[in-house]
Amino acid sequence: MNLPKITIVTPSYNQGQYLEQTILSVLGQQYPNLEYIIMDGGSTDNSVEIIKRYADKLAFWQSKTDKGQADAIAQGFSMSTGEILGWVNSDDFLLPECLFSVARRFPQDEKTVALTGRCLLVGPSCELLKVALPTPQTWISMLFYGHGLGQPATFWTRTAYEKVGGLDTSLKFSFDADMFVKLRRIGAIAITSDYLAAFRLHPKSKTSTMQDVHQAETQLIRKRYGKGSFPCISRILRRARLSKRIKSRLAWERDKAKVREILAFVKRDFSGIQSIDC
Repeated sequence: MNLPKITIVTPSYNQGQYLEQTILSVLGQQYPNLEYIIMDGGSTDNSVEIIKRYADKLAFWQSKTDKGQADAIAQGFSMSTGEILGWVNSDDFLLPECLFSVARRFPQDEKTVALTGRCLLVGPSCELLKVALPTPQTWISMLFYGHGLGQPATFWTRTAYEKVGGLDTSLKFSFDADMFVKLRRIGAIAITSDYLAAFRLHPKSKTSTMQDVHQAETQLIRKRYGKGSFPCISRILRRARLSKRIKSRLAWERDKAKVREILAFVKRDFSGIQSIDC
C-alpha cells in the first residue's frame, strides 16, 4: 500500500502531566510515513524535558512564546510537508492503528476534503466518559448545530487546508469549528466507524475553563458564514440533538466491550509513565 505522508502537530503549553502520553500515542503508531511536529509555547513545567527525550524521532520541535494555540498549530502546518494533516493537543491521544486507518479509509477523490472517526471522551485518568459519534452533516447544519466532530479524530488534505486559508489564528477556542465549517463548505467529510482518538476532559482543559469564549466565538462564526442568526433553522437543528444522542448511546452500548478493550490496551501501553495514572 502506498502510504501518504501524514503530518501531526501537537501544540503544547504546561501540560507535562499528559504530554508524554500524547507523544507516545503518535510515535507508537509505527506509521512509516509520519511527520511529527511539536510546538511548545515556552512551558515552565517539565514539558521541554519530556520533548527532548523524543527529539530524534520528531521532524521539528521548538519551545518559545507564541500568540496562542491556533498560532502554534498554524506555524507547525506552515513548515510541514504532509499530504494529510491533523493535530493532537497535548492532553489528548491517538488510539492504536489510528494513522493506518486514516491512510486506508481516506477516499481517493477530489470531492472529499477530510476524514473523521469515532472519538472517546475520557477523564483525567483515562476513565471512559462517553463516545463521540460523528454523523453526516451539511455545512449549514454544522454551522448552526455544531460541527459534531472529534477534533483529534479528524484529518484533512493539505490542498483543502490551503484552499480555505488555514486556521483563523485570531480565535482562541473555536478555530477548529471555524476550519471544519470552511472545509465542509468546499467538500465532503468522510466518516469511518473506526475509533481514532481520545479527547481528555480535566479541570484545567480549555473545554472546562473557556465556555464564555466558546459561546462568543460560536456566535461570531455563525454570523460570519450564515449572514444572520436563522433562528428557525437553529430550532430545527436543536431538535435533532435527541436523535444524535440516542445514536451515540446505542453505539456506546454496542461497542462497550470493544472500547474497554481499546482503553485497556492503551493503559498497558502507557503503564510506565509516572506523571499520569492511566
